[in-house]
Amino acid sequence: MHKTSAWPLALVYAGLIVYASLFPFDNWRDQGVMPWFFLSAPLPKYWTAFDVVTNLVGYMPLGFFLVLSSLRTGRPRYALRLAVMMASGLSLLMESLQVYLPNRVPSNLDLMLNMAGGALGALSAWSLEKLGILQRWSRFRADWFVDDARGGLVLLALWPLALLFPAAVPLGLGQVAERLEARVVDLLRDTPFLEWLPLRQTELQPLLPSAEWLCVLLGLLIPCLLGFCIIRQAGKRLWFLAWVGLFGVLATALSAALSVGPEHAWVWFNGSVKAAFGGALVLALALVRVPSRASAALALLALGVSLSLINQASVSPYFEQTLFLWEQGRFIRFHGLAQWLGWLWPFATLVYVLSLLWRQDSKN
Repeated sequence: MHKTSAWPLALVYAGLIVYASLFPFDNWRDQGVMPWFFLSAPLPKYWTAFDVVTNLVGYMPLGFFLVLSSLRTGRPRYALRLAVMMASGLSLLMESLQVYLPNRVPSNLDLMLNMAGGALGALSAWSLEKLGILQRWSRFRADWFVDDARGGLVLLALWPLALLFPAAVPLGLGQVAERLEARVVDLLRDTPFLEWLPLRQTELQPLLPSAEWLCVLLGLLIPCLLGFCIIRQAGKRLWFLAWVGLFGVLATALSAALSVGPEHAWVWFNGSVKAAFGGALVLALALVRVPSRASAALALLALGVSLSLINQASVSPYFEQTLFLWEQGRFIRFHGLAQWLGWLWPFATLVYVLSLLWRQDSKN
């Protein structure tokens, strides 16, 4: 038995399914029917290929991660059936709760497709294990990463997904201060608690070009330092840097293409951004032999500077328009979940890096 990143990934993906299934979480009402009435209803007459594919594929990762987590923690006997039962139970719960949401329609076809997707994902993981392919990943992980690397691996896996939602600054994740303040003011409006809220006295201003350049540089340097916290050898860290740069560029280009059209996918990659990318990679190369503890400390410093800079900047009207255009998407945005990833990823990384430093201090 050993710790695995498959279980936290399964939990994250289950949360994604709950969010996407019950969005927008408002106007709940009782229709006077049993929540599971759709089970005996006729199959829907109208459906699209998009709905079929998304309902089938949407549950495959959940089944895959559930089986993988059981196999990796030494409980293989019931891995397949438990994964299928858990994926099917989650789908049944989500479809039943949709009865109470005016904007969602429960469907027995969706349930069957979700169950089939969960089963296919579970069978995929089981087959890969029997073929020995997952054992190769285990050997690769043991060779590349420290023993307790699952938190860092989960964060690194989520980083490209967090970049999919448009950011005011390329790679500038975590810009939440202005929206959070506005939300708190709305919640406390017409209450005496609003007077106790420490509000800003001046309006936020756009970032200066030099500060924006630094945010881009730190946005790429932070995942590099996060990887250095869990990757053992300098040579392997060099390969990791190449992949971080590639995924950072491709995810941001995909976000731009989905927001303003494929013809503008590379408009963000101007000379200043290229220089920031180059500076981040040069810095990462200079730090490639830094010990894990020092990498964690540097990541903590980079996160503090990046979050401080980007949350002192205002959101431009042009960027707000970009977000409006993005909201017209259907599948890739998962009802704004990618936006939450973009907001929260730096803070989750901050907590993880602090936990690394805390554990290392406790050992010393």
